[in-house]
Amino acid sequence: MATYVMLTILTDEGRKTIKEKPQRIREVNKEVESMGVKIIAQYALLGPYDFIKILEASDNIAISRVAMELGARGTLQTMTMAAMPLDEFAANL
Repeated sequence: MATYVMLTILTDEGRKTIKEKPQRIREVNKEVESMGVKIIAQYALLGPYDFIKILEASDNIAISRVAMELGARGTLQTMTMAAMPLDEFAANL
């Protein structure tokens, strides 16, 4: 499994949804996992991004599917990056 970092920014509609129904965050997490992507950790952020998720997916296609599905809803924008453990990175320099 590959590791990914997904940063999200809520749209006005997304902020409204979370304010009215905070449990929607957990519902979306279940939807992400039903697409075959495992959520390792998730945090709310202060600053230019609203949330960060650490995810495991089988490949770039699987994580792209999640990013496209979530973004198509109009409630958030995503930036997704592949990540690798430092030891793995250093061993392959």
